[in-house]
Amino acid sequence: MRVAEEMIEEPVATAEETPVRGWRRWSDLWILLGFLALAVVVLIQLWIDPNGRVLASNDDDHGVFLFVLAHAERVVFDGDALFFTDRLNAPVGVNMMANTSILALSLPLAPITHFLGGGVSVAVLLTGGLAGTAFAWYWVLSRHLVSSRPAAWIGGAWCGFAPTMVSHANGHVNFVNQYVVPFIVWQVLRLREPGRARRGGVILGLLIVLQCFINEETLLFTALTLGVFVVAYAIMRPAEARAVWRRFVAGLGVAAVTAGALLAYPLWYQFFAPGNYHGQPFAPTDYVTDLVSLGGFARQSLAGNAALTRHMSVSGTEDNTFFGPVGLVMIVVALVMLWRSVAVRAAAIAALVLLLMSMGPELRVFGHDTGFPLPFGLISHVPVIDLVSVTRFAMVPATIVGIFLALAADRIGGYPARRRRWFWIGMVCALVPLIPKPLPVVQGDPIPPFITGGAYREYVAGDRTLVTVPLPEVTTGRTGMRWATLNNFDYPTPRGYFMGPVNAPVDDTGSWSAPARFTSSLLYRVREWGYRPVLTADDRRRITEDLVYWRAGVVVLVPDSRNGEALRATLVDALGPSQLVGGVEIWDMRSLPVPPKE
Repeated sequence: MRVAEEMIEEPVATAEETPVRGWRRWSDLWILLGFLALAVVVLIQLWIDPNGRVLASNDDDHGVFLFVLAHAERVVFDGDALFFTDRLNAPVGVNMMANTSILALSLPLAPITHFLGGGVSVAVLLTGGLAGTAFAWYWVLSRHLVSSRPAAWIGGAWCGFAPTMVSHANGHVNFVNQYVVPFIVWQVLRLREPGRARRGGVILGLLIVLQCFINEETLLFTALTLGVFVVAYAIMRPAEARAVWRRFVAGLGVAAVTAGALLAYPLWYQFFAPGNYHGQPFAPTDYVTDLVSLGGFARQSLAGNAALTRHMSVSGTEDNTFFGPVGLVMIVVALVMLWRSVAVRAAAIAALVLLLMSMGPELRVFGHDTGFPLPFGLISHVPVIDLVSVTRFAMVPATIVGIFLALAADRIGGYPARRRRWFWIGMVCALVPLIPKPLPVVQGDPIPPFITGGAYREYVAGDRTLVTVPLPEVTTGRTGMRWATLNNFDYPTPRGYFMGPVNAPVDDTGSWSAPARFTSSLLYRVREWGYRPVLTADDRRRITEDLVYWRAGVVVLVPDSRNGEALRATLVDALGPSQLVGGVEIWDMRSLPVPPKE
């Protein structure tokens, strides 16, 4: 099927057709509700207590999205700056455009965050993202690419609930909400039609802006995929490309102007304002797609085995392929059925290119680097590309597979009965093992009465900070950051888990933590290894300097921390005896001076 020319247009309804159109609308509603029900099942354990539970496979990134939701709540209810916050990583702050701030989602949900808590907003966005992405692809497929509603349902279900999507639902709110993508794809394809350059270009530009404020990585993947698709299609159909290229390029130009005008300042802020960074805090070889994962099962698939999957995937949020052995066979079957379509061949080329990119600079097989070089090594340091977690390029072929399965399911109706029977047996054997299981959760550390009862407020007056020990860092001290975010940043806190430069302006390489200071490094060693230092007078002076730098109003020891006794002894040695207030030990720092803000 040629995607751009053979799209299915729904005719104007006659009196006889009106009941059919009504039935279709009802079927759309039931399909949407079905997708929503499946999404609730996947997130059911989080929904039981969204503010008290944390997604087990990636509690760190769960905390990041509590952070961005709390920031949006303050933008709406307290008038904070849109692209910057000083409530985390005080006193320096965080460049929100340089982080995954999902402003297109977090701002509309600010009332839910304010009244019900950030945990509820996370559950809403993950549930709505899975169901919404599935339904968006179903809508585009059923209106334009296939005539069979069941075929469109298969494609939508795959695109919304494929192993890669369920994997990212373990904490990546940005990657789960992909419902804008199918409309971007379709608007790009429609630019080839006469008279679409202006109107279609403006619509496309606005969709690009919307997607930019949901997830820029997904937008980059979509642009790369469409670029490869268009080039491949033009090479295979040069005459057609010559006939439409002027209006197609004109439409892209209108889209670029529209999006550029609206995104110029936000993107300037992201790449040039304070808090910007370049590159990632890991090598391109750290997060890549394993060749064997193509035929494996993801952790959260019905047939998945976590112990086995760990050898093929870097984390529970990066199971980006995992089609299963029968799934791989059905992908090949679908391609054979559809191969005469130039559009399908071009899409297959795009999928293959992005899959190869996801494998990184050298081939990895069942967790072992083979040393066999791959093309990505040539472009791994290209600006913008170097900001991407490489394995996520594999989300593109995972989505394209869903489209192929929908097209094949639509076409199989014209085949002999025996072939139809074997096709559907294969589809069942491929899809049933991939049915998602409910995502695992853990109970978050309880928030003490010192926070819930508001006792902290007298200590943070005058824009002082509440310093939790362990300090908020990536993978450690997450409890202190969670207290602050679930309290919608009613008080600022130093350090945290976010993206920023290692040590600007000396080193602007991307980092997941604030630049190290004497006290943060000292307390990290105590927490990790139970190291009990013997403090000198100079050590105590440097700790005091750091507390002044952080504008500390109070230091709070998080109950039941790892090596908590060693942490407590270190704090007593440095700051003197503690007080027990609201279920936590605190050290009153209000006698320290508050430096002026920079």
